Amino acid sequence: MTKKEKSWILYDVGNSAFTLMISTIFPIYFNGLASAANISETNYLAYWGYTASIVTIIVAVIGPILGSLSDYNKFKMPIFLTTVLIGVIGCVALAIPMSWILFLVIFAIAKVGYSSSLIFYDSMLSDITTEDRFDKISSAGYAYGYIGSCIPFLISLLIVLFYDKIGLSFEVGMGLAIGVVAVWWFVMTIPLLKNYKQNNSLSIKPNIKKTFVNLGKTLVDIVKNPKVLVFLLAFFFYIDGVYTIIDMATAYGTALGLQQEMLLIALLVTQIVAFPFAILFGYLSKKFRVYILLGITIVAYLGIGIYAVFLDSQLDFWILAVLVGMFQGGVQALSRSYFIKISPKEKTGSYFSIMDICGKGASFLGTFLVSVFTQITNSTSGGIAVLPVMFAIGLILFGVAIYLNEKKKN
Repeated sequence: MTKKEKSWILYDVGNSAFTLMISTIFPIYFNGLASAANISETNYLAYWGYTASIVTIIVAVIGPILGSLSDYNKFKMPIFLTTVLIGVIGCVALAIPMSWILFLVIFAIAKVGYSSSLIFYDSMLSDITTEDRFDKISSAGYAYGYIGSCIPFLISLLIVLFYDKIGLSFEVGMGLAIGVVAVWWFVMTIPLLKNYKQNNSLSIKPNIKKTFVNLGKTLVDIVKNPKVLVFLLAFFFYIDGVYTIIDMATAYGTALGLQQEMLLIALLVTQIVAFPFAILFGYLSKKFRVYILLGITIVAYLGIGIYAVFLDSQLDFWILAVLVGMFQGGVQALSRSYFIKISPKEKTGSYFSIMDICGKGASFLGTFLVSVFTQITNSTSGGIAVLPVMFAIGLILFGVAIYLNEKKKN
């Protein structure tokens, strides 16, 4: 790999540590804070889901504007750095002991920074490598992100599990674990800050009016292209389940009363399993058409969603963790590389901001519906039952998108 490709992949190694923390230690920490305030398990899961939903709304609003602005020459890196700093500083702030409400507010700010940074990071793919390497490098980013994030996670996990053995309180131990992740995230970002150069951009001078005009043109272009439009609709639904599982896995397991230490180790296994399978999907993309591989991952997630509804034991959660690890990297990496192939290189920021709206909108819908149905049915399984429906709709729309694509070729 080139220096640019390695630098780009390292950011995935860095931000994946924050993603893993969101999926594991943060929900447990919040559960401790909520329990101390006499918040029930059902409401704890719902509040966590509502917060994730609010974050997606914020990013969905500001993302397209920033994404469109980043398409102008030399604008992508400054905006990217700003979002990274918001995320990292927010993560550092979470290390300070606080009330459960304040924790949710600062967590939301940090996650807005993290989620926004991914818009620009994803769109950088066209600048750091060639089109024939999109699938391979995109898959490598997720693969090394999964395995690399295990390093700070293991350190944090040891602190969380044995804080009392080294003379720390629960709050101090959690704070130290969170601080490790914040430092890791920023350090892994430095190579990309040094080596990235924006090669594909709009040549006109930027201003707010032109930014909105550019965004409007992007929306019109997408609406006029059924292949792109239907794919984005399909992506909206199938990625809904993927992101919701990522955001709420530990919260769901905790609400079911499963042992927290085993939940953390199971999710570590997910990261380890995801590494070789993400590499495998990158390799298979050279042998098979990408849409076939994407279809396989969506069908697999449909089965995973159905299985999750009936999850009620530690063993079930372990099986779920392994299954998610097998297909998580493939569905994310191939969706990213496929979309960048059908996007104009000089407008990747705008196009990925629209794709991010679909992803964040889906994540909002997923976490919101899980939260609502959990409270309506007074059952965590009742909330999770909405996920297989989303995967099924996504699979049908994906089939339509492929049909339109093949029909256009013929």
